[in-house]
Amino acid sequence: MFHSRAKSLNQTQPTLLLHFISLTKLQLYHTLRRPNKPNTKKPRREQRPHRDAAKLRKKPIHFVSDVKQTHDPEDALSLFREYDEMGFKHDYPSYSALIYKLARSRNFEAVETILGHVKDRNIQCKDTLFIALFQHYGKANLVEKAVELFNQMDSYNCVRTLQCFNSLLNVVVDSDRFADAEEIFGRCREMGFRPNSISYNIMVKGWLRRGEVGEARKVFDEMLERKVQPSVVTYNSLIGFFSRKGEVEEATGLLEDMRQKGKYPNAVTYALLMEGLCIVGKYDEAKKMMFDMAYRGCKPGIVNYGVLISDLGRREKLEEAKSLLQEMKKRRFKPDVVIYNILINFLCKQGRAAEAYKVLIEMQVGGFEPNAATYRMMVDGFCQIEEFEGGLKVLIAMLKSKHCPRLTTFECLFEGLLKCGKVDGASFVLEEMENRNMQLCCEAWEAPVLDACGKDIIAGEIMTEVISSYSGVSRKT
Repeated sequence: MFHSRAKSLNQTQPTLLLHFISLTKLQLYHTLRRPNKPNTKKPRREQRPHRDAAKLRKKPIHFVSDVKQTHDPEDALSLFREYDEMGFKHDYPSYSALIYKLARSRNFEAVETILGHVKDRNIQCKDTLFIALFQHYGKANLVEKAVELFNQMDSYNCVRTLQCFNSLLNVVVDSDRFADAEEIFGRCREMGFRPNSISYNIMVKGWLRRGEVGEARKVFDEMLERKVQPSVVTYNSLIGFFSRKGEVEEATGLLEDMRQKGKYPNAVTYALLMEGLCIVGKYDEAKKMMFDMAYRGCKPGIVNYGVLISDLGRREKLEEAKSLLQEMKKRRFKPDVVIYNILINFLCKQGRAAEAYKVLIEMQVGGFEPNAATYRMMVDGFCQIEEFEGGLKVLIAMLKSKHCPRLTTFECLFEGLLKCGKVDGASFVLEEMENRNMQLCCEAWEAPVLDACGKDIIAGEIMTEVISSYSGVSRKT
């Protein structure tokens, strides 16, 4: 990697290179020369630097570019040390790029080590780095670490902002640590912050998630008392809560209150109301609401069609759902991956995986790449109707797209292929599992082993062939 980088750098303009450093690990390395002191005399036209040369002076930091291309966090750490050994002076972009890489892989021990270097060298940091770390800590259920880091931000030469406060508050609420969230929110002004609509929205969301609509209303009233204007998000949270409970009248009342206060409902607002109408069995009224919202100046969006297609799917009216998809296209609404996934999901659940696969092809022709959920539904759908070769075909496409199925999907596909006598396919599944450090559980082996041992000679021969073709089986079972 470094040899190829050195080779390409050797081809850049020689006027921009100061010298090469020879190392045992790296044959060539470079340092960019600082621009010469500008001449006070106005240069003649022919003496002015070429535009390409000016661009070269603004080349990106090479360590940052390199670390972004690495997939293994350990390689990123090694790269960091190698640059350091070569005398490269790491600054904030270098440290932040490495920390992002380590945090995404949940190597928080290394993150804290690098943060220690940042603190010792008194490198000025941006609050966006800490906001990202709060979110990664939250996903790893390390809320205490996020709170601790927030309290230490000043020691990292970074000023705590209201945006940081809101980010931490949201992580704590999303982690179901609501008592901690209340305590943090109560100290907001003590920390020197004035809560804004985002702060209040997070607390409203937290109370509603706990089913405490009365407390959510109190937060809403406090917003008004403190002259903080509720946003569309505030209203959408409350409207969504009542709609999902089937309390459509209460949700509609909030919509009217919203309009009276000069807030304009968006497509999501109407989608939440439409969902409430569908829940109480008023599909036609929900569909009519799309025309009402257009009349009031709010253009319907894909999310509104998604509500209707989901309801039709739940009621097993898939032909109507497919017709609605075509209606979308006629109205020049381009379906997205979510819309296609809704239809694929319900088709697979009804044992219509072949039709679902056609929808997947249609989706690709339309310019949308299937995501992990699309592939998983399709593989599971084929397994459900025991079309294991079709499932294997989708699995191969899934793996090529850098997505991976769940363990249960692997197990189901393996067992099905084995029962069909598709030894090569079953072995392929096992090899892919081994590549991802995934193991078949005992229950997954039980059926094929019983077939091999107790039913017939052919099953036994197939089982023996699989075991002999897959060296990892004997040590994992």
